[in-house]
Amino acid sequence: MKLIAKTIYQLLGWKIKGHFPKEVKKMVVIAAPHTSWHDFYMALLFRSIIGVEINFLGKKELFKWPFGWYFRKVGGTALDRTPGQNKVTYIASLFKERETFRLALSPEGTRKKVENWKTGFYYIALEAHVPILTITMDFQNKQHKIGSLFYPTGDGNRDLKELRLFFKNVKGKIPENS
Repeated sequence: MKLIAKTIYQLLGWKIKGHFPKEVKKMVVIAAPHTSWHDFYMALLFRSIIGVEINFLGKKELFKWPFGWYFRKVGGTALDRTPGQNKVTYIASLFKERETFRLALSPEGTRKKVENWKTGFYYIALEAHVPILTITMDFQNKQHKIGSLFYPTGDGNRDLKELRLFFKNVKGKIPENS
């Protein structure tokens, strides 16, 4: 499967820049910009090539028949998005329950253009005591660039500014939504 993924990835003209810290079993991975459904299959190709399980969350409706089995097989976890729940605490608890859990999230929280990121990923990492890893989904340069592990300090404003710098001038599949 890895060979097939690598062949497709290379035929599409993509490259991976940087090193994924495979030895770190628990982290929040933020991948941006998230502008298109194409991001999903590119992420699956990426993680197949690097040989690391990276998990994701999806609305619980996605995990019903006929596709539920597939989303679970590729590392998905169903999330109940009913209002009034403390999702940060629930998601942080997933890190305690599992020996390995690398959770990929989109800091934008949508595929549309946003001025400000959602902060849930940050507070999940803070509460779970895990680092954050930045990865670009750069369709303009056809690359996934892997950043360094970032350990949240608790100073959200400063930390978020620093994390956003990594994604400066990166263009997603739909550039106007980047």
